Amino acid sequence: MKKFTVSKAASKGIVMGKAFIAVQEKLEADTRIIKDSEKDIELAKFKKAVKDSVAEIKVLAEDSEIFAAHLDVAEDAVLADSVETKINDENKNAQLALEEAVAEIVTMFESLDDEYLRERAADIKDVGKRMMCKLKGVKSNPFEGIEEEVIVIAEDLAPSDTANMDFKFIKGFITEAGGVTSHVAIMARSMEIPAFVGVADFRSNITNEDYIILDAIGNEIIVNPNEDTKAEYLKKAEDYKKMKAELESMNDLPATTLDGRTVELFANVGSIADVENAVSRGAEGIGLFRSEFLYMENTKFPTEQEQFDTYKKAIETIKHPMIIRTLDIGGDKELSYYEFDKEENPFLGWRAIRISLDLKDVFKTQLRAILRASAYGDVRIMYPMIISVEEFRAANEVLQECKEELRKDNIPFNDSIQTGIMIETPAGVICAEDLAKEVDFFSIGTNDLTQYLLAVDRGNQKIAKMYNSFHPAVLRAISKVIEAGHKYGKMVGMCGEFASDEKALPILLGMGLDEFSMAATEIAASRYKVRNLKYEDCKELAKAVCSKSTIAEIKALID
Repeated sequence: MKKFTVSKAASKGIVMGKAFIAVQEKLEADTRIIKDSEKDIELAKFKKAVKDSVAEIKVLAEDSEIFAAHLDVAEDAVLADSVETKINDENKNAQLALEEAVAEIVTMFESLDDEYLRERAADIKDVGKRMMCKLKGVKSNPFEGIEEEVIVIAEDLAPSDTANMDFKFIKGFITEAGGVTSHVAIMARSMEIPAFVGVADFRSNITNEDYIILDAIGNEIIVNPNEDTKAEYLKKAEDYKKMKAELESMNDLPATTLDGRTVELFANVGSIADVENAVSRGAEGIGLFRSEFLYMENTKFPTEQEQFDTYKKAIETIKHPMIIRTLDIGGDKELSYYEFDKEENPFLGWRAIRISLDLKDVFKTQLRAILRASAYGDVRIMYPMIISVEEFRAANEVLQECKEELRKDNIPFNDSIQTGIMIETPAGVICAEDLAKEVDFFSIGTNDLTQYLLAVDRGNQKIAKMYNSFHPAVLRAISKVIEAGHKYGKMVGMCGEFASDEKALPILLGMGLDEFSMAATEIAASRYKVRNLKYEDCKELAKAVCSKSTIAEIKALID
């Protein structure tokens, strides 16, 4: 019997079964350069591959938000235009044109700082793989013929792989690639299948003859357990199912502590499908609507009407407060239809609100769309990367211009729409009191705030271990922002990954955080935790934590 410890589960639960090592075919394009006379033939092949892929994905999208996103990619003109240009202008065959077009778009997404956005590259890869299979006439399914309960072990798994699986027999996933926000992780959570992702070199330690216990509660993999160990984990699995049922029964209950402190549990979203999922998970609002999806999945800057239609549908779906973050793009987030100047350090460059204030027409188009949607529900505006009172005032001046234009055209909107900012820079923290006098709310973006405060590029593997939101500087900064907001009666929320960290939650609660915004799948567990804590105890914990001078001391205290 061997045990492997894993740092974090992608999807919780306890299952067991025989190991099944997936062998996935590599799809390499034909590199042949074509003659001019062959272009129409290759274009026709590509269009048929798109048509057949769209038809398949439409069926899958009826019951899956992930495949709904795939459908958007498959029907998107950006990919099609790129492939057709490579066929027409560069004399590349359909396979090679598709391979190169997918690689270029994937590279753009994988370069993003936002982990959630970065994972969209997996959508594009998977759709490209499906189309390539059509072009090559490949129909292989590595999961055919499974007739016993197994744990699938693979380098990586895409949504199209799961479409080929029989979940009567497939009980869990272990992949060597991916993170907890990757699509295999999202799929596993949505299908309630226990999973570990990013388990490096695991396949080399396993054969198809091994039996595995996947404990995604205690974060262990047990290989070839004895009968007593199997019995022990069967009992643990049953206990977990009972606890999970209890969590789900609380979806309609408020997140109120044992001594009466109530906080709001919101969701972070990037699409209508995400909003629908948030509703089903008991979200009390949307704390972060990532509007950049509308720009990145387009062939041009989206029109006012396109944006309005999306925002209107979102607010009518959630029926609770919805905070839309204005365009947060630039430097590390490129657009296929707009050329950004190359910058030595894009994280300190022309991005977010800086772009919006410079590209005023683009900004006004978005603000007009948001204002129009505010007539249909509690829509709020959040400006990203604000470092000064002057920037906030400048953004609101543009908003005022939009209001005056809409009044002249007799278009309804909420004249008292709330405007707030993301606190994600040291400047935002230091000037928090000045900003709190002017804004309607704060939302702390811990991902960037941690990076900027600690001067640690979390994408740099040599120093990534230094990126830690439990650093005393980060925790004290969060406490300072909450204190400043409350001093002037302003709501303070958090929309970074830290908001759903189970060890951080009592600290943040004790600091007085009003709203926690997170992935919808984390809401039930967070609600359960809040309802089983005492606010007064959390306040003492937060005070003690902020007095510590090292991460180790803080970890020891909360553990």
